[in-house]
Amino acid sequence: MDHPKLVTVMRRLALEAGDAIMEIYGRADMGVREKADDSPVTEADEAADGLISAGLQAVFPDIPLVTEEQAASHGQDVDTFLIVDPLDGTKEFVQRRGDFTVNIAYVEAGVPVRGVVYAPAKGRLFYTDAEGRSVEEAGDFAKETPGETKALSVRAPDNDALLVVASKSHRDKATDDYIGQYRVADMKSAGSSLKFCLVATGEADLYPRLGRTMEWDTAAGHAVLSGAGGQVVRFDDREPLTYGKDGFANPFFIAHAPGVALKHGGSH
Repeated sequence: MDHPKLVTVMRRLALEAGDAIMEIYGRADMGVREKADDSPVTEADEAADGLISAGLQAVFPDIPLVTEEQAASHGQDVDTFLIVDPLDGTKEFVQRRGDFTVNIAYVEAGVPVRGVVYAPAKGRLFYTDAEGRSVEEAGDFAKETPGETKALSVRAPDNDALLVVASKSHRDKATDDYIGQYRVADMKSAGSSLKFCLVATGEADLYPRLGRTMEWDTAAGHAVLSGAGGQVVRFDDREPLTYGKDGFANPFFIAHAPGVALKHGGSH
């Protein structure tokens, strides 16, 4: 894989998708309807999906592509592929809460090695560079010319005063009970894959997810966190979370900075 080209293309497509999403975000009618699983989908999901899919397939025609909106069309048994969630946090989008992201990642041998997470309503852009190190870009996000970037690194956690981030739309008692085992100095809630990015920047130490997610929800954020020195492990056995699983469904997991003394307990 040509990593410099990959990063350039993923960044540009995420920004272009963000423009398309924000155009629809500004409308009174977002074209919301329900999918077969009762989750919402909007015109923005479909516009961003079409734009990113066409862009990736034009440049990397030989690499399998998995996207949330087209997942049913993909066979299994892939371990190296591009994976996209064109609009992660559709509920946040529909409620105009701003915590939604564009996620594009490249998985190699089951590991997300490159990714971009763009939160257009928040003006935050995180990605792995050509070497796999994670950065946050500032500036006006010109499509062809990256602006100034800041290297990301997880914080050295204090287990007596942890910073925890959890889901905004999917909080439940099991998650709260699990977090309750830690000594928490500050608790944030955030939507979408931004939670991984908050651990990557040192704004949080721990993000437990005791609920259903799919690989396209997590791959880009996982890549950004890994490139900043963080880890994502399965909740049940603390083994690294891998990709290309049957049906692209994730088990419960914990994203964290190294040094967090992980607790057991809670749901499995």
